[in-house]
Amino acid sequence: MNESRDQDSFEQRLAAARDNAGLGKPKTDKAQNSASAAQKAINLAMRLGVELVAAMVIAVVIGWGLDQLFHTKPWLMILMVPVGMAAGLRNLMRATGSKTG
Repeated sequence: MNESRDQDSFEQRLAAARDNAGLGKPKTDKAQNSASAAQKAINLAMRLGVELVAAMVIAVVIGWGLDQLFHTKPWLMILMVPVGMAAGLRNLMRATGSKTG
């Protein structure tokens, strides 16, 4: 029973010491929040760019492979460019959360 009272007293003293030292709850700083928001925006922009380029590259490679298979150079590769662009734009819309009909 005495141990519980000592523990409570210790916790109170510890909390008071943390408050005095400024180690209590972390304070949110506007500059830190602004930097975090800027970092999130940069990350999203990089992700969107990579997704668009990746979709285009994949479509062109598939078109090139089909051209090699069917000996239709360069028509299937050219045909796949709009397909890749559409896929890339679809990924962008999905990543940004935009809803389409």
